[in-house]
Order: sequence, then structure tokens, then C-alpha cells
Amino acid sequence: MQPEKNAITVIVSGRVQGVGFRYSTQQYAQRLGVTGFVENLIDGSVRVVAEGQSAEIDQLLAWLKKGPPGAYVRDLSIQKAAFSGMYSRFRIEY
Repeated sequence: MQPEKNAITVIVSGRVQGVGFRYSTQQYAQRLGVTGFVENLIDGSVRVVAEGQSAEIDQLLAWLKKGPPGAYVRDLSIQKAAFSGMYSRFRIEY
């Protein structure tokens, strides 16, 4: 039986820009084998679009609640989506 695959979009708010959040998220997601992207938004938040096995997505969500040293995560807005398989890796969008 294949592990269940999930897709999520997360908006992370707080002190999440200028603290290495995108780079750290990319590194962690790649270690987990999660694909998708991370980007800064104009309002100061960060958007994470991620696809992968349910267990790895859960681990990424747990990490996003804290972020890297220097970050202060105030809130996560999580939206589940259908797994598309359209991403080959996890990248930083500029």
C-alpha cells in the first residue's frame, strides 16, 4: 500500500522575513523529501506550498510553527489541497 500523499499551502506570519526563513524551510523540506516552494509575500508573511507523504508534511508543519532561530511565528494559516505531483524539488521563489 502506498503512503498517502498530501498537498498544503501555508501562510506563515510573524517575524519571518529577514531571518533566513526561506532558506531554512528549503533545507528542511529537502531533507524530508517534500517538494514545492517557499516565497516572501508583500505583507511580510511567507507562503509555503508543499507536497509529499502525509508524515513528512506533518513534520514540515511542526517545523514551520517554530521556524529557524531568530524567527517568531505568530500564526499559520493552513489550506489543504489535492496532490498534483507537479513539483520535482523544493525551491525558493523570488
